[in-house]
Amino acid sequence: MTKIPVPTTSRRSLFALAGVMGTAAAFTGTLSACGTTPSQRASAGASSGAGANANGTIRAAISYELGTNGFDPMTTSSALTVAANWHTMEGLTEILPSGNRDVFAALGKDLPKKVDDVTYEVTLRDGAVFHNNSPVTADDVVYSFTRVLDPANKSLYAQFITFLDKVEKKDDKTVTIRLKYAFSLVAERIAVVKIVPKAAATADPKAFDANPVGTGPYKMTDNSATSKQVVFEKFAAYTGPRPAKAASMIWKVMPDDATRLNALTSKAVQAVDLIPDLSIESVKASATVESMQGFALLFAMFNCGSAPFDNVKNRQGFLWALDMANIVKTAYLGNATPSSSFVQETHPSYQKAKNVYSLDVAKAKALFAETGLKSIRLLCTDHAWVQKATPIIKSNLEAAGLTVDFTQKKSSDVYTTIDASPNAFDAVIAPGDPSVFGSDADLLLRWWYGNDTWTNKRMHWKGQDSCTQMQALLDKATKASGAEQKALWGQVFDLASEVVPMYPLFHRKSTTGYDGKTLIGFKPIAVTGLSFMDTATS
Repeated sequence: MTKIPVPTTSRRSLFALAGVMGTAAAFTGTLSACGTTPSQRASAGASSGAGANANGTIRAAISYELGTNGFDPMTTSSALTVAANWHTMEGLTEILPSGNRDVFAALGKDLPKKVDDVTYEVTLRDGAVFHNNSPVTADDVVYSFTRVLDPANKSLYAQFITFLDKVEKKDDKTVTIRLKYAFSLVAERIAVVKIVPKAAATADPKAFDANPVGTGPYKMTDNSATSKQVVFEKFAAYTGPRPAKAASMIWKVMPDDATRLNALTSKAVQAVDLIPDLSIESVKASATVESMQGFALLFAMFNCGSAPFDNVKNRQGFLWALDMANIVKTAYLGNATPSSSFVQETHPSYQKAKNVYSLDVAKAKALFAETGLKSIRLLCTDHAWVQKATPIIKSNLEAAGLTVDFTQKKSSDVYTTIDASPNAFDAVIAPGDPSVFGSDADLLLRWWYGNDTWTNKRMHWKGQDSCTQMQALLDKATKASGAEQKALWGQVFDLASEVVPMYPLFHRKSTTGYDGKTLIGFKPIAVTGLSFMDTATS
């Protein structure tokens, strides 16, 4: 095939995941028991399926726009960049975006080997090289973990590996992972750290951010905001368990629903994310459509640092005022589930929360009367699917006696607004989906409740007794395992439902459209984005 030229480097991104993720994540089975053997991994990556074209190109359309941030896996949190990195970057372990979210050895020859409760070892797989053909070394692994853990780099992924003490070089191909305390999810959690070449990452950080060097089955050759597409080609020197099964991929950036659906139904692309609920039946006439329930949510977040939502009764009243069952039925045609806990009902750690909010106007009015609340400022993101719910939310709040100053902005503008001033909002309605990083309850909870960006800068909740209690419970659960850990997570779910600094309104289903005749082995995912791991084209 003709090699696609690499463009001049420039930074690009999507909206932050916390503000853009609108699809869902289905988790069945317990991740800690999901390790695959080398023979299973080899079998999974061995066959492209009958009729596969080794020289073929996978064509897709993705709904999230390119922006101004980069692809560096230490810092990126955008929908498209994270999905792209699934194909181009690897950790010592990886978690499949599809199915039961199995964890498998990626750059590691095998899953981490337990030496004792606080010590693990990983040996690199044979022949592993980066996209620039430099060999992967233990020094690169140590550097990759060190830069994420370094507070000066402000990596959002550091919050997911707080159990790590350090990663050390044992020999040229082996690293020792030392923990601060026994932790039951080591294999799953270290997947958030992608291994990068120290030389390339330090030589020109801006160029690396624009087009990082990884070890994945594909390498990026174009991610231009001008061309509004991301292009990949097969990495011929890949030695891992999931080789590319197509020669190239082209992902068109198509945020407009009609444009994206037309591309699918006209066969210009073979897969698209985020099929609008009202379009599902019509799209089924020319493509396969699958909806999967998962974690991805629409949430309400409150400014807990000032009136009126420094008073928990007002936060609770807000939630009692909402008719989520009707919103899900009328706005989303049932393609979502009102929350009955912090995680969705299909999650392996699900436990029904102490407070399950449903429409109770009398209770909402009573709470507002008690506190004297009469008006609020409501700031919402303007995603097309979010706009189906926010006018109804506004109407519900008005029916409970509130005057609502309603504003909607692009997701990036919403977070720019609230990050700039602690007095810029009273409540925010936005989507989120940290399940793209992993699916265990601790990770999902820590995204919002254990992260200073959220608890301090956005919720203005840090330092309050309920926040301190929440983080103590999270830390206690982290150090537990089995039934004890699940019971502690249940306590966290209960506390979250009571103090509600941020709380899910519903968990959304992810609806993917694809051409089942030309995509071989493709599996729709319940997390945000598209994955073409183990996928070929005819």
